[in-house]
Parts: sequence; C-alpha cells; structure tokens
Amino acid sequence: MNGFRNYSRLSIDLAENRLLIVGSNGAGKSNFLEAVELLGSLRSHRCSSDQDLINWNQSRALLRAIASDSEKLELELRRKGGRQVRRNEKLLTRQLDFLGPLRCVGFSALDLELVRGEPSLRRTWLDKVVQQLEPIYSDLTSRYTKLLRQRSQLWQHFRNGSTDSREALLDAFDVQMALVSTRIHRRRSRAIKHLQPLASLWHRRLSNDQEELQLAYVPGSKLEGQEAELPWRLSIEKELMSQRKEEERLGRCRVGPHRDEVEMLINGVPARRFGSAGQQRTLVLSLKLAELELVGDLFGSPPLLLLDDVLAELDQGRQLLLLEAVGEKHQCLISATHLEAFEGDWQKNSQVLEAELLMKS
Repeated sequence: MNGFRNYSRLSIDLAENRLLIVGSNGAGKSNFLEAVELLGSLRSHRCSSDQDLINWNQSRALLRAIASDSEKLELELRRKGGRQVRRNEKLLTRQLDFLGPLRCVGFSALDLELVRGEPSLRRTWLDKVVQQLEPIYSDLTSRYTKLLRQRSQLWQHFRNGSTDSREALLDAFDVQMALVSTRIHRRRSRAIKHLQPLASLWHRRLSNDQEELQLAYVPGSKLEGQEAELPWRLSIEKELMSQRKEEERLGRCRVGPHRDEVEMLINGVPARRFGSAGQQRTLVLSLKLAELELVGDLFGSPPLLLLDDVLAELDQGRQLLLLEAVGEKHQCLISATHLEAFEGDWQKNSQVLEAELLMKS
C-alpha cells in the first residue's frame, strides 16, 4: 500500500494462516486491517469519505493485493477524480466486478454499536452480509435509495403547488418501489433465516452454553401471503396507497426496507436494552462468525477474518473460547496491544508483526 492513512509505503507477504499485528494504540494496526477490508468489500466501516483515507501529504492512496487464485486487485483512491479499481491489471468500469476474490468479515470495537445503536446500523450490517452472498444486491439497494429520494422530492414538488398528474406519478412510484422493496425484503429475510441457526450455535459456544441467541427479521412493510414476489409486491403497493395521506403530511415514505429492523434476543430478552457489555460483545462476535461460516459454505472456502483489538473487549474466558473457535480453520488477521492473550500455539504458529516497525518500513 502507498499513501494510505498513516502509511507512506508498506508491503507484506503473508507467510502464515494467522497474522498478529501488535502495537500501541495509534500505531496503525486498525489502518492496516481497514486497507484489507477495502480491498475485499470496497467499503470502510470507519468512514464514508475516500478523502479521509488518503495520507494528508499525498494526492492519492494505492492498495494492492494478490488474492485467491492469483487474482490481482488494485484500488486507487484519489483526491480529485474519485476512485479507480483494477482486476488483473484491467481497469473496471463497474466496481461490482471487483468484488469476490478477497471476501472478508471484520469485527472491531465499533461494531458493538450494531447491538446498541439505531436500526440503520443493523440494516447496513445485514446488507453487507447479503452483498457477500450476492454482489449484485448493491444495485438493488442503490436503486431503492434513489427511488426514496425522488419520492421525497415529488412530495416537495406537490407542496409547492403543482398537482398535475399527481396520482398517476404516485401510482408509478408505488409499482417501482413495491417491486424493489420486495426483492430487498426477500433477500434480507432469507439471510436472517440462514444466519439464525449458525449465530445461535456460535453464541452458545462462546458463552459456554449459558446463553441462547435469537434473531428476528422485522420488515418495514406489511408483507401478506407466502414469501414470494407477487403477493409481497401487491401487499406493499396496497400499503403505500393506504399511507398516502400520512405520507403527504410528513413528506416522507413510511413503508419499505428503510424501516426494517433486526431483533436480537439473548435468553428471550432484547439484547439492546438488557444485555450486559460482555453479552453484547459475544453477540456481535457470534454474528460475524455466523457470517464467516455462511459465506464459506456457499463459496467453498471461508473468508478472511479481521479482528481489530477484539480481545481487549472480552474477559479472559471468552478470549480463550474465541481463539479456540477460530482455530486453524480460518485465515485471520488480528490486531492487539500485546501478545500475552495469545497462548503457546497461537504465538508459535502465527506471523507476528510489530505495528511500530511497519510504520518505518
């Protein structure tokens, strides 16, 4: 990598299945894992602006990796002109074509807000899972976001006095929004159904069989009938029609995937309100490990696991359970402030890098 965050230049060969990056806070451990995450998903969980990812005295940042099957990936972030992606040295016109060779699942302390925070965070997490399974899913969510924005602009247009063809325009929007909403709802619902048993097993294991995790998908639309495109689409069209007066009053749409929620219960109690800090951390880890297993089962090989200072957030018992659960099955990149948490086998069979030395390389 060149010019990324606080790295001027860095090149690393992964010699082992497990990489431990050790160093003090602020040394760049998280930045290294963030670079890997970007190459795998084209997203950062830490910021939404490419400008913040470029070294302050550089005009661009360049990330490169050789992934499975010798696929060469290159992501260039530029202060002017946006980003460019190359795969096997070919410039891609669609970023979607970049995804796939370097699948990864990451967890950091910021992910604890997945349980504690607003529903939008849980929707974003679920969308990332679905995108791992179906990269084209990002086109659906982008299309829905555009329709939602245009619908709000339409209501503003009506409020300014123009009501020509109002009902016809709303009818056309209802048809499009119902179709896209249905396809998003179905994919999110299926993902939760696949994740639930896996996450439940992981949570029992990480809690030493003391806790039971339940996930429930709560759609932001009234979905009638069986989980099929036609009945769900018609029920959403019906609800959009019934909500028009309220939508006109508020100026925003009250039906659709943008109002979805994912309920998370530990032993039947909402984890957001009543779960302890340790339970919430274990819950998020269970979700990430379930995602890791689900994606691995689908594509035949597990994604790369990125754990950013996770052990510091867990008590010693849960640390040992996590390390045992991860074992040698997954390729892991783990950051930590010290090596003491990693016992014999982990230290012996891992590649260890000191973050402060990486900064000087």
